Parts: sequence; C-alpha cells; structure tokens
Amino acid sequence: MKKKKVTIVFWVALAIAAVFIAWGAFLPENVEAVLGFIDGFLASNFGWFYLLVMTGFVLFAIFMVVSPYGRIKLGKPDDTPEYGYFTWFAFLFTAGMGVGLVFFGVAEPLTHYNAPPSADPGSTAAAAESLQHTLFHWGFHPWATYAVVALALAYFKFRHQAPALISSALSPLFGDRMKGGWGHSIDVLAVFATVFGIATSLGLGATQITAGLSYSFEGLENNIVTQLITILIVTVLFILSATTGINRGIRYLSWTNIVIAIALMIFVFVLGSTVQMAESFMTTMGNYIQNLPSMTFNMNAFTGEREFLNDWTLFYWAWWIGWSPFVGTFIARVSRGRTIREFVLGVTAVPVVFSAIWFAIFGVAGIEMNNADAGALYELVAEAGEEVALFGFLENLPMASLVIGIAVILISSFFITSADSGTFVLAMLTTGGRLNPSMNIKIIWGIILAGTAGVLLWSGGLEALEMAMLIAAFPFAFVVILMGISLIKALSSEYDILRLESKQREFEPNYREESKRELEEKREEFEQSLPDEDVEIEEEENQ
Repeated sequence: MKKKKVTIVFWVALAIAAVFIAWGAFLPENVEAVLGFIDGFLASNFGWFYLLVMTGFVLFAIFMVVSPYGRIKLGKPDDTPEYGYFTWFAFLFTAGMGVGLVFFGVAEPLTHYNAPPSADPGSTAAAAESLQHTLFHWGFHPWATYAVVALALAYFKFRHQAPALISSALSPLFGDRMKGGWGHSIDVLAVFATVFGIATSLGLGATQITAGLSYSFEGLENNIVTQLITILIVTVLFILSATTGINRGIRYLSWTNIVIAIALMIFVFVLGSTVQMAESFMTTMGNYIQNLPSMTFNMNAFTGEREFLNDWTLFYWAWWIGWSPFVGTFIARVSRGRTIREFVLGVTAVPVVFSAIWFAIFGVAGIEMNNADAGALYELVAEAGEEVALFGFLENLPMASLVIGIAVILISSFFITSADSGTFVLAMLTTGGRLNPSMNIKIIWGIILAGTAGVLLWSGGLEALEMAMLIAAFPFAFVVILMGISLIKALSSEYDILRLESKQREFEPNYREESKRELEEKREEFEQSLPDEDVEIEEEENQ
C-alpha cells in the first residue's frame, strides 16, 4: 500500500522553521544575542566533545575499511552501482565540499599564514602550518563523519529495504520505539540540522557571489540587500533545477561544477609557481599525516589560547556534523551497489587528495601574491571579509574579467546544486524516506532554506550562520554516534550469518544439526532487529 506523501515530521519541522524565520525577521538583534550566548557556552564547555567525537568517526571509517565487513555490499548481492565513478565523485564533490572549497581556497591559507596557530606570522613556518591546518579542517575528519551517516542509511535502505530515514538506522538499537514519537523526534532533529547546515553554505555562497559581482560591475555593492536579492534569484534557479530530478539537473550541474573547478585549478597552477605548488602538496600531505594525532586532540589546555580553535576547528567540526544528515543522505542515495570498503575509500580518500591539491594550488598562489604586493591581499580580506579573497586574487591574473566571470558562474552553480540536493534530502526526510519525493515538497523546502539563510544573514551576517551551525550540530552528534553503534550491531549479526552459511555450504551434507539451528536463530534474531521493510511503491524517477 502506498504511503502518504508527507509525514508528521514534515509538519513539525515546517512549523519550527516558520517560527525561526519569523523570529529572525522581526527580532534580529534578539536572535543574534540568543545564538551568541548558546554558541559561547558550547564552545567554552564542549569543545573537547567535538574533537573526541570527530576522532571516533575517523577510527570508525578506518575500521570499516580493514574489517571483514568491508566485503558486504550496499544492496543485494547481484546489485551493481547505479552511477559510474566520475558521476559518483562529481556528486560527492558537489554535495560535500564544492561551495566551501571555492569560498576558502584562498582565504583560509592566507588567513592562517598571517594569524597561524603557533608559528610567527608571515614566516616560512607559518606558510607550512597554514596549509597543514587547512587540510586538517578539510581532510579525513569531515568525510569520515559523512561516511558514518551515509553508510548506515545506504546499508539499511538498499540491503534491507528500510525507509531512508535517520530513525530507521537506529532500529537495531531501539526497536519499535523508532516508529513513534522518538523516531519522529530524531528525524525532526535531522531536518533541523540539515536546514542550518545548508543555510550556512547558501549564506557563504550568496556573499561570495555578490562579492564577485561587485568586482565585475562598478557601483554594485556587496551588502545585505544585494545578498538577499542573490538568494532570491538563485532560489528560483535551483527550484527550476529541482523540477528536472536527480538524473538530470543535479547530475549535469555536478559534471559542470567539477569540470569548471578543475579547469580553474589548472589555470592557476600553470600561471603560478608550479614546482612550489607540487612540492607544497607533498610536504603538506606529509605534515598532515605526521601531525594528525596531535592536531586532533590539541585543546591548548595548558596555554589557554583558544581563539584559533574556537574560530576555525570547532566551527568546522560543527559544520561537518551539521552537514552530515544532508550530505550523508544524499551520498547514500547515489551509492547503491558498492561494497562497504569501496564506499568508505571513495568517500574519504579521494576527497582528501583533491582537497590537498586544491589548497596547495590556491593557498600557495594566494600567499605568494600577498607577499609580492606587500600584504595587500590580506589587508583586503581583513577589511572586506573572506568572501572577497578569491576575487582579490583573481583580479591580478591575466584575463581577470573573464576568469572572475567564470568563478562567479562556478559559485552560482555550486549554490544551485547544493540547494537542489538539499531540498531533495529534506523532502526525503519528511516524506517517510521516499527516494523520489514530490516536487511540491521540494519547492516548499527550497523556500524554507532561502528564508533561513536570508534571516541569518539579516540578523548577524556570517557570524550568525556560524553560530546557528555550531548549535544545531551539538545534539545531532549524539545521533551520529548511535548510528555507528547501530550499524556495527547489524553488521555483526549479518557477518555471523554469512560465516555460518559459508560453513554450511562447505561441510554439507555432514553439517551438524545444532549448527543449522544456530544459523536459523541468528537469521531470526537479525531480522527482528531490523526496521520494517519499506513497502512503499517508489515513484518513477523525475524526468
């Protein structure tokens, strides 16, 4: 029997989002004050929690690769991957890192170079430290977080036909309680974290688009009015993209994104210090791997110097956790048919290498340009904000107007695909886990996302976006932990079944009767621990 189009999760989440948007629209100063208080409390008292949790996700991902569970397929034994490697990686790139890499590609290494965690500002050691910490923020930790959520969702959905919901992935731990209020609360929390996670990226994208346009058109200012107009225009564009479905709009835009991004990266690489960039990539990877444990656990407990940790590392860790229901659900949606080992390696190793290359090129080029111009680029960033760093850098390159125009198109395309895939995920989460939710639901969530991003910019700019992200991520971190535990429990039971079945095939017909009973008991116990099968008749793919 076909399920209803929307669930109670939709209405509750919609009501909460509407209340927040109204609050921010009419009392922006109050929003900023409340968010600031909560944000300061979490950062001061639970920074250790974020660092510890993110480390656990990395260890979990490593375990999945080396354990026997890695052979288990996300789907039936004869399922094949729905998408090829290029398309799959394009989806990962678009959903998980695109907007952020373009926004911070020049800005973050340059900022760390002038305000490093421990080295002298502007020194050679500061240059090495800036790239090392930038890669730390964009390396294994975020992608391991995504892998935990995506792996759990993909496993239960494609191998056991459970609804594609966060609550369904917790059924092995909590059983039938995930079918009622507790399960709905978990899904509402996932929607809440997703809304603020995507809103943060939309805010970053809007500020950078207007910064690029202000560079291209004299007299056009980068202010809150132009940012809100940009959000409005792009909202219309990504709603139009959403009408084409995942196999057209998101797929084609993802291909376009990765091709333009690689072309822009090659352009900067060829015009810059190519040898220095290549050597910086190698050095940064070595420093990153060598110092990963110390960076992971460093809370500066004995020095009390927390500014860099709070402003950068904790913000990123909260951002990745807040983004995990969105990116994890989307990655799970496009990963049917891959083994767990292939999945985890693809979701973690490939993006880390690409990020290292990206920051080695743009980071080195930005630092060199800044030094050659007596620190002018950093002064521009300090005065006008991080969103202008890329364009302040590009305007000094050959064919600056053309390149800046291409960069604006790239950012806009990332903006559209992030919002498009975000509405897709939110619609899935609020329609009982439907793989192809209705267009009306996606449009509603597109409007909600645009409104949330606009309200947060209106009430406090990028700082309000960052504070909302840190707050939303904190409770969801506990959900991700439980998802990992639930997945291990299910995999352990399934692995016992696979082992006993293999033993039965090997020793038939002399297989002992007690071993047969053990196999049947394992099967029955495992089936009872799983969420109910999703008997929904899926809609045809939107064309």
